Formats: sequence, structure tokens, C-alpha cells
Amino acid sequence: MGVRGAGGVWWGTVSCTLFLAVNGLYSASDDVIELTPTNFNKEVIQSESLWLVEFYAPWCGHCQRLTPEWKKAATALKGVVKVGAVDADKHQSLGGQYGVRGFPTIKIFGANKNKAEDYQGGRTSEAIVDAALSALRSLVKDRLSGRSGGSSSGRQSRESGGGDKKDVIELTDDSFDKNVINSDDVWMVEFYAPWCGHCKNLEPEWAAAATEVKEQTKGKVKLAAVDATVNQMLASRYGIRGFPTIKIFQKGEDPVDYDGGRTRSDIIARALDLFSDNAPPPELLEIISEDVLKTTCDAHQLCIISVLPHILDTGASGRNSYLDVMLKMAEKYKKKMWGWLWTEAGAQSDLESSLGIGGFGYPAMAAVNARKMKFALLKGSFSEQGINEFLRELSVGRGSTAPVGGGAFPKIHAVEPWDGKDGELPVEDDIDLSDVDLDDIWDKDEL
Repeated sequence: MGVRGAGGVWWGTVSCTLFLAVNGLYSASDDVIELTPTNFNKEVIQSESLWLVEFYAPWCGHCQRLTPEWKKAATALKGVVKVGAVDADKHQSLGGQYGVRGFPTIKIFGANKNKAEDYQGGRTSEAIVDAALSALRSLVKDRLSGRSGGSSSGRQSRESGGGDKKDVIELTDDSFDKNVINSDDVWMVEFYAPWCGHCKNLEPEWAAAATEVKEQTKGKVKLAAVDATVNQMLASRYGIRGFPTIKIFQKGEDPVDYDGGRTRSDIIARALDLFSDNAPPPELLEIISEDVLKTTCDAHQLCIISVLPHILDTGASGRNSYLDVMLKMAEKYKKKMWGWLWTEAGAQSDLESSLGIGGFGYPAMAAVNARKMKFALLKGSFSEQGINEFLRELSVGRGSTAPVGGGAFPKIHAVEPWDGKDGELPVEDDIDLSDVDLDDIWDKDEL
């Protein structure tokens, strides 16, 4: 972990700007079906029904305003179209699986459950019902014309060629140690038997999860499979007594059994937990160009920007102490996958002004939601305790926000990265007084 001048996850970008801590928005008495990683695959993916699914956060003001309309729509569509809701703040892996970046997000799961469509209509019950009926009409026409839109992966089997296994790594007695034991990555390994019915049911879920996990972890968590009937040395080595058996391998640790659910959602959720537990802290980058700011803030739900005192005011040791505090906070909150940036006071004055910082009060910190162009300012001390309280409040949806000045990031000036040294005062030009007639000057002063 270190500080770099340039270059080289709340997860996702939150669209709501009202931060409130409230309980779930739906209950068992509603016609809205509560969905979780445990039941999502069975209820939605393996279903022949058309589904409208809202991904929400309980503290989100827009979600709270949508709730009565969503309930009305669910009641009106009962028996015709299924209407569900996912608490994506609680079940972040499920939201991440479907690319949810803001709340509320509504998706339509039609004939091809693997290609959900984004709902872009109004937020009234009438608009929701109209969209549902339109989607249902298209679904029926497709069926009438013989276009099924593709079956769900949850119903495919090994015999029918179900599941694209391109991202499941096949391991053998000979390749296992080289790939797994000597790897810095996390491995989830399924030991299976080709004749095993449960293994056949798991295969499409494992394959789909492998692709999603590879993308979301950038290959840092890998899903693999071992035919234990052929590779009996491995099966004996790890005490495989039943099929399928899934084990988790991490460098320097004994393998542990995976005892979670067998759906794609369950597997992905566990893989993402393993990834966040082993992920390095985010880099702390100096804002030396527009690209650094834009790339970092666009790629993360929040970017934490600190404005540190001028180097002449603190020296290298003082600046490093502030950077150390930021690095500790980046480590503490690394599971949030936020971006972390810093700049020197006065180097990006337009940015400071847009965040309500400019000119005084250094060091300062702002948490910026680049998608909504909203920010919150650190009001407490720039210390581990003060920053931790600030970030903790943001994590639970509390804290006041304000719009970024001008509604967009201002122009960022290209600057040289800090060299890690103490600052130096500018050298003044020497003035040669040898040719100056001082008597003449005094005579003029007397005039």
C-alpha cells in the first residue's frame, strides 16, 4: 500500500441523495414478493412468468416515494405479472450481479431471464402497469411466433449442453498445485462426478457464476472444477466423500468447505465476500490531471477527496502524517470500493470552490458522488476518529449533502506530482547595486 502521483467499491453509484436509516419497505402482507440471493434463482430465473423487479435501498428517498405506487402495481398485476423487490443495500451481491448502480433500479425479466431489460418509464402505478402489460404482450407474441427468447440457465442440464463453461477452469492431478496452491488468487473448486445428478444441476449455476465472478473480481477469484472420478489423487488428498463438494483455497491457509447455497446468486455472493476480504486497499492518488479525477470518480460510487495544506506549511513529515491517516481509512473501508484522492491547497482552486472548501480550513475532506454531482463535507477533525465518524455516517445513509458547484467538476489543472520532499521558497533574483549612484538617489529624495 502506498501513495502514487497518478494512475494505477457503498458499492455502485447511489442515485438517491436523501440519507435515512429505515427498515425494509415491504412486508409479507403486500403483493410485492421480497427477493433475496436465496430465492431469486428459483423465483425469477427458473420461472416462466414475466417479472418486474425493483432494486432498492430502505434509506433511499426516491425508493420510499415509489413504494406505494409499486404496491398498487403489484396488486393490479397479481396473477398476471410477478412484481418483486430486492433490498440491494442488504443484498449487495445480488444488485451487483445485475449491474445496479443507483436506487431505485427496476428491471424486467422476460423470456430470456439472462438478459433483463431496464425499465425507463414513469414512477406511477399506472405507468408501471402499462409497461408490464406491454412487455407481457411482447412475450406472448414471441411465444406465438415460436421465439422463446432462450431458456433460463437454471433449467439446463449437462446432457443438453447447458451453461457456457468457458470461465470454469478444469483442474487435474497434474495441474492442481501449479494453478491453485501456488496462486495468490482465491479459488473455489468443485469436486464432481459426471454421473452425479446434483452435480449436473449445479453445473449451469457454477458456469454462470464463474463468468460473473471473473468479471467482477477481475480474475482475482477463480471458479474451477475437478472430475473426482478421474483425478482420484486429489479426491483422496482432500477427503472427498460426496458429490458435489466445493472447497475454498486461499494462499497460506488450509482449504475450507463451502457450505452455502447452490444457486448462481449464492455462489457469486460468497465469491465477492472472499474478494473483498482479500482485496488490497485502494490506491491514494494525487490529482495531477483531469484524467486522474475523472477516472477515479467515474469508476467508484464515492470518491473521497482531501485537500491538504501547502507543503511549505507542513513539510514532508506533516504531509505524510495526513496521508497516513487517509491510507488507514482506505484500508478500513476498502470493502466499500471507494476512490481516494488528494491535492495540495491552491493547486486545484476551482475544485476547492466547487466543493465549498476554497481558501481556508485545511486539511479538508469531501465525499463526492460523481453520478449525482453531490458532496458531503467532513465537519469534524481530520483525524482517524473524525474521518471514521464521517465515513461511518455516510455508510449508513446519514449526513447532509450539497450539489457540486456548477453541477459538474471544474477544469483541473495539470500539475507536477509531489516529489516527497520538503518545500522550498522560490529563489529571489540577486540585485546588482554596483552601478547605482546612491548620491543621485538621495538627491532626488530630497527634492
